[in-house]
Amino acid sequence: MTQDLNQMRDHMLTAIATASGLDALDACRVEALGKQGTITALLKTLGKMTPDERLVQGPLIQGLREAVANGIAERKATLERAALDARLASETLDMTLPADATPAGTIHPVSQVMDELAEIFADLGFAVATGPEIETDWHNFTALNIPETHPARAMHDTFYLQQGIDAKAAGTADEKTTFSLLRTHTSPVQIRTMLSQKPPIRVIAPGRTYRSDSDATHTPMFHQVEGLVIDKGITLGHLKWTLETFVKAFFERDDIVLRLRPSYFPFTEPSVEIDVGYTLVKGKRVVGGAEPDGWLEILGSGMVHRKVIEACGLDPDEWQGFAFGCGIDRLAMLKYGMDDLRPFFDGDIRWLKHYGFSSLDVPTLSGGVGA
Repeated sequence: MTQDLNQMRDHMLTAIATASGLDALDACRVEALGKQGTITALLKTLGKMTPDERLVQGPLIQGLREAVANGIAERKATLERAALDARLASETLDMTLPADATPAGTIHPVSQVMDELAEIFADLGFAVATGPEIETDWHNFTALNIPETHPARAMHDTFYLQQGIDAKAAGTADEKTTFSLLRTHTSPVQIRTMLSQKPPIRVIAPGRTYRSDSDATHTPMFHQVEGLVIDKGITLGHLKWTLETFVKAFFERDDIVLRLRPSYFPFTEPSVEIDVGYTLVKGKRVVGGAEPDGWLEILGSGMVHRKVIEACGLDPDEWQGFAFGCGIDRLAMLKYGMDDLRPFFDGDIRWLKHYGFSSLDVPTLSGGVGA
């Protein structure tokens, strides 16, 4: 019996090793291990043997089965690898041919508006400044003259980092160096710019900001752009002219009318809200018109507070400035006709195809900032 099994194994392994293709190899598998296969028939005889015979013949038959199964697996891997190599050698791709389809990617409206803002303000002599999105309490609130009792500091409005809060409460951390929250506005970039650069300063600070709010016009993460000018002899008139020039260039209309309303912000004094006039066209609000049908609030602004200038190590009697800030997402909605903020972050390819911009639509003042 042992000699017969050894001869059977040698015969089967030779047939497997010389199989010319996957079909021939599968035929060897069926002949040996199929339902009616030779080895399968031997396994069925184990039940008719005596315990002593089974103790001797069982391991031999199982060893034959394992040797054949391993041989089939190895030969199959070899044949598949050879087939893949032959396919790779025969298939070619001509990289000089044009693509079958035009790439479907688009520039997100928020990215497009950021580029438009950078182009407009670069023409006015502004540089782009950036800062960390995880901020310190000092840069985000204290240096901006926001008191400890201000609602903006409350847990329900600001995303705090638990580790930062614990470190500060223990009295072991410096509030200027402990990063304890997600910035609620890009104003901390203004503070960092004044601390690191000598006046005169002209910068805009676009970027992501975070507040605990979510509905059709608010999201927990949104985008803001803030502007800062620090120089000698700066007045509210400079602010008004800058904003008028910016809004006319952004909306690409000369019949823009702005309205300044007194307001309050801890970091500016005096503070003003800026409204832009709109006209109704087929029931929709369109920014512009010499005789507005109504007003839309677009940004807040004002003269930089003396305490903010002092916090940055500058003399407020020598240096003055103005600052302004607005939501980039809201600007995109007003200019390009979106009525809901939430799709900005849904990742819906249909929305992106409709409102997105081509990568070639680079904003320029000569060609028009809006594509």
